[in-house]
This record gives sequence, C-alpha cells and structure tokens, in this order.
Amino acid sequence: MTPLEALDRVVHCLDRAHVGGFKAKAFVRARDVVRNTPADEIAERAAKGTLTALDGIGDSTAKVITEALAGGTPSYLTKLEAETQLELSDAARPYREALRGDCHLHSTWSDGGATIDAMAETAIALGHEYMVLTDHSARLTIAHGLDRDRLLQQLDVIAGLNAELAPFRILTGMEVDINEDGSLDLEDDLLEGLDVVVASVHSKLRSPAPEMTLRMVRAVISPHVDILGHCTGRLIEKRPPSVFDAAAVFDACAEFGTAVEINSRPERLDPPYELLERAIAAGCWFSIDSDAHATGQLEWQPNGCERAAHCEVPIDRIVNTMSADDLLEWTRN
Repeated sequence: MTPLEALDRVVHCLDRAHVGGFKAKAFVRARDVVRNTPADEIAERAAKGTLTALDGIGDSTAKVITEALAGGTPSYLTKLEAETQLELSDAARPYREALRGDCHLHSTWSDGGATIDAMAETAIALGHEYMVLTDHSARLTIAHGLDRDRLLQQLDVIAGLNAELAPFRILTGMEVDINEDGSLDLEDDLLEGLDVVVASVHSKLRSPAPEMTLRMVRAVISPHVDILGHCTGRLIEKRPPSVFDAAAVFDACAEFGTAVEINSRPERLDPPYELLERAIAAGCWFSIDSDAHATGQLEWQPNGCERAAHCEVPIDRIVNTMSADDLLEWTRN
C-alpha cells in the first residue's frame, strides 16, 4: 500500500462513517499534498522525520504515510476499517445481495467529493454491475448543478469511461429538481436521452400540503421521471419532513411506473416507515439508493436494505435488483 493509497482508504472509511469536520478535511488535504509531491521526496522526508514541514501534513497524517512506506497497513487505517463497517441483519441480507446497482449518486461534477471514475471503481469493488450517475441539475446552484452544456460534456466523459470499464456500466442520469409548478429543471430532449432520471424537491419544502402534492404528482407522472428521490426531504433532527397527500403521490407513482426511492443516507432515511408502508400498499416500485457524495458513502445501501426488510418491501419490486439491460427496458416502458 502506497501512502496515497493509504490516505485514499482513510478518507473512504471516514466518509463511510459520515465523519466530517476537521479530521476529514485534514486527511483530504494530506492526500492532495502527497498526490502533488514527488514520491521520492515523500519517502525522504518520512525517513528524516520532516513530513510535517510540508504544509497540509500533520502528525496523524504523517504517521499514516510513514507506516505505509514501512510496508504495513497503517494502524489508524486498521482501526478505521474495523470500526466503520456497516452491520447488516439477517433480514436485510437478501435485499443487499439482490442489488445489482445504485441509481442515485454524485460526483465532483456537482457537489460530490470524488471523481466519476473513483466512484465507478468503488462500485465495482462493491460488486455492482452498474451505477447511475445522477449529478444535480442547474437550478441547485449551491450544488454546482449541471446546465445543458456541462451535461453534454459529462455524457462524453461517461462514454469514454464505459469503453474502459466494460462490462461494468455507468448509466447516464441526473437528479433533476422539481420546480414549484411541478415541471422539471431540464429540457425534454435531454431528459429523453438519459438512462435514468431521479426527480427530487429541494426548495420550499415547507409549502402547504395541497401545493406540495400537486407539485410532486405533476413530476412523477412525467414520462421522463423514473424515480422519486427522498420524497419528504427530511433531515433527521434538523429538518422536518414536507407534508403532502401520500395517497395521491404514491397512487400516481404506481399508476405511472415511477419508483419511490428508499434513500440510504443516514441523515435522510427517507421515506419514514409509515410512508414506506403506504407506498407498498399502493403497489409502487422502489429503488434502494445510497445518494452517495463520496466513495465511502456508496457503502450506505445496507441502511436502505434494513428499512426495506423492516417493512417487507417485495424484492421483485426493487428496480435496482434488475440487470442494467432490464432496468433500461423498465425505464423505457
């Protein structure tokens, strides 16, 4: 394991554990320093004990680098690997084993912290056959959302990566904003050309229930929308769920073949159990997604699997248990 590989893995584990703040930033910064410094200089400084003289490397990160150069797994990384693993119950295991891909994740093209190829390499290591890249649409400026030109550029990049990574596939997609009138934040011709479209509400989440209901129903009945993302928009202990007529929204999802996302982010875990049970009763399709913004977060799908198991979601109604070809056939129909 090289120092860069060791630091990459530390950052991955911190992301998996949802650790942010100074610690995560310190390791990201050290990784950047190592990446941009000649390897022989890093080795020489490690031997002389002068790594911390480099701006961006502190005592903890220097220890990881030094131990990696010595040929072993750094002790801090060993500790992280053991402590940050996600547990999976016996009930949830069949759901996780059935998943063949992830339909909602982000890259550095919008607000993600890892490149497309890094996300793809991690997905491959997790045993996925495909992933759907769903960076944000342009309206979400805080997330550096993609406008028409940037999306077209991204599609070219994905085509090139698919040629390199086959048989693994990166399916094209977007997490498109649902506008206040229920329209979508992307032109129809581009939506038509994407493999999978996740539609989500990101603004005015405290709107009255009738307005929110109409907004969501108009979106999910669109022939371009395949998955309704994190339907309540809640952030646990930070933001309450939005209010809408669940029967109307989930009946529309069922009738028009739009899957309800089971979002696996620890701060979302959306929808809440009561709404998930209503969606099951309505006959909806589902997608268990990580909504990952970093490589370690791709390992969050067990969170969604636990929720699916708790509510006994039919596995044959989960779209990302399908092969890539079958998923694309499903979205087309």
